Amino acid sequence: MINEHERVVLTKNLPEENLEAGDVGTVVHIHKDGAAYEVEFVTLAGETVAVATVEASDLRPISQRDISNVRVLQAA
Repeated sequence: MINEHERVVLTKNLPEENLEAGDVGTVVHIHKDGAAYEVEFVTLAGETVAVATVEASDLRPISQRDISNVRVLQAA
Protein backbone atom coordinates (compact mmCIF):
# COMPACT_ATOMS: atom_id res chain seq x y z
CA MET A 1 0.00 0.00 0.00
CA ILE A 2 1.09 3.55 -0.76
CA ASN A 3 1.23 5.92 2.22
CA GLU A 4 0.42 9.62 2.57
CA HIS A 5 3.28 11.93 1.55
CA GLU A 6 4.86 9.29 -0.69
CA ARG A 7 5.74 10.17 -4.26
CA VAL A 8 4.00 8.15 -6.93
CA VAL A 9 4.09 7.77 -10.70
CA LEU A 10 0.96 8.15 -12.82
CA THR A 11 0.54 5.16 -15.16
CA LYS A 12 -2.38 6.51 -17.19
CA ASN A 13 -3.00 9.81 -18.98
CA LEU A 14 -5.53 12.08 -17.25
CA PRO A 15 -6.28 14.60 -20.02
CA GLU A 16 -8.98 16.36 -18.00
CA GLU A 17 -6.25 17.27 -15.49
CA ASN A 18 -3.58 17.91 -18.19
CA LEU A 19 -1.53 15.02 -16.74
CA GLU A 20 0.34 12.28 -18.60
CA ALA A 21 1.56 8.81 -17.69
CA GLY A 22 4.97 9.20 -16.09
CA ASP A 23 4.11 12.41 -14.21
CA VAL A 24 5.17 12.30 -10.57
CA GLY A 25 2.97 13.45 -7.71
CA THR A 26 2.68 13.28 -3.93
CA VAL A 27 -0.12 11.46 -2.11
CA VAL A 28 -2.01 13.91 0.10
CA HIS A 29 -4.95 11.67 1.08
CA ILE A 30 -5.88 8.00 0.93
CA HIS A 31 -9.46 7.00 0.03
CA LYS A 32 -11.17 3.75 1.10
CA ASP A 33 -8.11 1.89 2.43
CA GLY A 34 -6.10 2.52 -0.73
CA ALA A 35 -8.77 2.08 -3.41
CA ALA A 36 -7.96 5.60 -4.62
CA TYR A 37 -5.58 8.42 -3.73
CA GLU A 38 -5.69 12.19 -3.74
CA VAL A 39 -2.44 13.18 -5.45
CA GLU A 40 -0.89 16.63 -5.86
CA PHE A 41 1.13 17.22 -9.02
CA VAL A 42 3.50 20.19 -9.11
CA THR A 43 5.95 21.76 -11.55
CA LEU A 44 9.65 21.62 -10.77
CA ALA A 45 9.31 25.26 -9.66
CA GLY A 46 6.77 24.17 -7.03
CA GLU A 47 3.54 25.41 -8.67
CA THR A 48 0.57 23.10 -8.20
CA VAL A 49 -0.71 21.84 -11.54
CA ALA A 50 -3.49 19.60 -10.26
CA VAL A 51 -4.83 17.80 -7.24
CA ALA A 52 -6.55 14.71 -8.62
CA THR A 53 -8.32 11.69 -7.24
CA VAL A 54 -6.60 8.73 -8.90
CA GLU A 55 -7.56 5.05 -8.78
CA ALA A 56 -4.91 2.81 -7.22
CA SER A 57 -4.59 0.90 -10.49
CA ASP A 58 -3.47 4.12 -12.24
CA LEU A 59 -0.52 4.76 -9.90
CA ARG A 60 2.64 3.03 -8.87
CA PRO A 61 5.21 3.74 -6.18
CA ILE A 62 8.54 5.32 -7.09
CA SER A 63 11.20 2.67 -7.66
CA GLN A 64 14.96 2.66 -7.17
CA ARG A 65 15.39 2.52 -10.98
CA ASP A 66 13.28 5.61 -11.82
CA ILE A 67 14.92 8.70 -13.28
CA SER A 68 13.43 12.18 -13.67
CA ASN A 69 12.39 13.50 -17.06
CA VAL A 70 10.99 16.92 -17.94
CA ARG A 71 8.12 17.92 -20.19
CA VAL A 72 6.70 21.40 -20.76
CA LEU A 73 3.15 21.67 -19.48
CA GLN A 74 0.73 22.54 -22.25
CA ALA A 75 -2.02 25.06 -21.56
CA ALA A 76 -5.29 23.37 -20.62
